[in-house]
Amino acid sequence: MFVTVNLTRPANEASTMEAMAGASMSSSARLRPYPRLRRIGNVTVAAVRRRCRRHAITCAAAADADVVALFDAAKLTVDRFVESGMVVGLGSGPASGLAIQYLGTRLRRGYLTGILGIPSSTISASEAEKAGIQVGSYEESTQIDFAFTDADIIEEDTLAAVIGRRKTESGEPSFMEEKGIVKSAGKLAFIIGHDKYVKGVEGSIPVLVKSANWIDTAEEIDDLFLGDAEVWRRPSFGTAGPLGGDFPLVTKEGHHVLDVVFTTPIPDLAKVAESLEKIAGVVDHGIVSSIPSYVVVALNGEVQVLDEKSSVIP
Repeated sequence: MFVTVNLTRPANEASTMEAMAGASMSSSARLRPYPRLRRIGNVTVAAVRRRCRRHAITCAAAADADVVALFDAAKLTVDRFVESGMVVGLGSGPASGLAIQYLGTRLRRGYLTGILGIPSSTISASEAEKAGIQVGSYEESTQIDFAFTDADIIEEDTLAAVIGRRKTESGEPSFMEEKGIVKSAGKLAFIIGHDKYVKGVEGSIPVLVKSANWIDTAEEIDDLFLGDAEVWRRPSFGTAGPLGGDFPLVTKEGHHVLDVVFTTPIPDLAKVAESLEKIAGVVDHGIVSSIPSYVVVALNGEVQVLDEKSSVIP
């Protein structure tokens, strides 16, 4: 069951987002005038320019609306779940970045105090420091009260998630530490746009494998999902063939990352995770399942909150 929350941002909190929207609109609408009227077939250049300008403005407005919706979801996540004195896991991704910025604003204004942030990547650590959030390092023994993060995709009904599809600026995949943080959290929330909440999950699932005999591991995964998925080794930069090219991604632990790309909808993410964990050589994967969580969804100017029991959040 979805809980719909209508959010009205005070002018001072929304000013930054409105300024972003205004800047985007004005920049996309600026077009150099033509010195004279010309024709393309039976259509004048001026008419084409008007159509292009309307299209550009519409696209810019849609993009700005998406950012504002994600900001609303990030804001609600912080307001609903974060309390003073908490240790908070700081996720990675656009929505998490907005939540980190808003959390910093709440701290500076004195609405929250004593927050310790545990970043899941170098990028989220940098964002937290810029926002004025005290940060600590993650260890397996770290007690985390609440964590938020983006998800690449969320499976309807089960709320199983896939993380780790995105490539970071450093090239180092962050999903291993990110997954450790969300598994250690007493409470977890994924912040997503509505297009990431789907019934049939497709696309890639990152799988961390030992570098020794990684080809044997890849072939076993390929046999497991024969006809349903392709297995590619992730390159350190750019794109490459199935073997990852001349510069495959190697983690600081010396592991490789395989992208298992499903070409047909996955009926059950939890079963895929269970199957992967039985394969020798698999260290971890990007599926987060069987962990109680909330999903905060940005949709059409509203924020919808779903819990793992499909019931109303108290």
